[in-house]
Amino acid sequence: MAETINWNALIEDVVAGQWKDPNTGAAADLPFQTIELLETTEGREADLVAPLTLGSRIAVVSDVNTLEVMGRRVAKALRAIADVDEIVLPPDLACDEATIQMIRERTRHADGVVAVGSGVLNDSCKQATFLDDRPYAVFGTAASMNGYGASTASVTLASGLKISLPSHAPRGIFLDLGISAAAPTWLSAAGLGDSLCRSTAQIDWWASHRLFGTYYSDVPYLLQAGDEEPMLAHASGLARHDITAVGHLQRVLTLCSMGVCFAGVSHPGSMGEHQISHWIDMFAREHHPGTTHGQQVGVASLVMARLQARLMDTEEPPQARPTLVDETAMLARYGAQLGPLCIAEMKKTALDHSQTEAFNRKLWEIWPALRRELRPMATPVARMEAALKAAGGPLTGAELGLPRQLWHDAIRYSREIRGRWSFVNLAADAGLLEEFLESEW
Repeated sequence: MAETINWNALIEDVVAGQWKDPNTGAAADLPFQTIELLETTEGREADLVAPLTLGSRIAVVSDVNTLEVMGRRVAKALRAIADVDEIVLPPDLACDEATIQMIRERTRHADGVVAVGSGVLNDSCKQATFLDDRPYAVFGTAASMNGYGASTASVTLASGLKISLPSHAPRGIFLDLGISAAAPTWLSAAGLGDSLCRSTAQIDWWASHRLFGTYYSDVPYLLQAGDEEPMLAHASGLARHDITAVGHLQRVLTLCSMGVCFAGVSHPGSMGEHQISHWIDMFAREHHPGTTHGQQVGVASLVMARLQARLMDTEEPPQARPTLVDETAMLARYGAQLGPLCIAEMKKTALDHSQTEAFNRKLWEIWPALRRELRPMATPVARMEAALKAAGGPLTGAELGLPRQLWHDAIRYSREIRGRWSFVNLAADAGLLEEFLESEW
């Protein structure tokens, strides 16, 4: 029996506009109308969807995995309020341009779409309906990622580049905790992995703000402040399909997506650790072990936490050298189509000679203060490892199933695919990354 907990506490205040940014006094400009975390949605599907005005003809999109779990039930229930087209997607799809186009085509007669699934399915429906200017809602089937409420979609372009594209959020998000708890435990462990990056992303983002004056907001972290510890404390319950453990996880995942709405960017939960995961998805090719985004982010978060701790433990700041942008090597590594895109991204954070001098001066000036500021943001690596292990998630590149060289390449070259500065940049420019990699496996 699950504990009696109001899973929607704080969440409902944010949705109602009653929780304000303490820095500005402004409520969030939320892109969705409602979000509900419920121990079960069974029997309530039509009542939940009806106020969203998705139209008189609704396409319910599930895949072969979520059809029997929830898709068929949702489609049957919604026939009370609309004509329903049942769309069942094949297995093992990626959120790429081909999948998005397929969904656009197969749902073209519907006024609105209801997605029944999680990561790939949700993002694909999100982007398809965004391109067609149609509303959608989602019934989440797993606590596997934090993107249900995001107004961006993680899409692999035809070029092979994986990026976050502007999109729109669902009008309604309905998270059935019983269904999420019954999902394969590796999905919940992946969601926990995706949540562990709060610490590493915040450190990267704040350091970037202090060193380069880039935008930063603490609101996403204020939202999650009271929920991270219960999530970690209940991590072992994820491996037992415990509804309470999944509820705490879904709350953090949901509050993270709300934080992105306040911040207006994905940086609060996507910095160096996500770049490592994206590099794997883009370039592992035949060596990709089939692991998911959350599994990879969890392991990459441990890597970033160790790297950040190692650098922050030094009394004197690392000293950077001008960034080497080896365009010939990058073109050979990524090809004629994707290579120039990666070169352009890397140049966004590359330091030339004069910039390096200014950077080193700035780092020297603020290093003692920066270390004091960053330490409270850090979750101890041992705490992160213990939680992820208890949930049944992988802890190393080897446990992900990646060859050691490829795992090192994912860390080494992660900064080449997205123009967000992280501690990987600092370690690489200071000549410290290769030594660090020797102990990573």
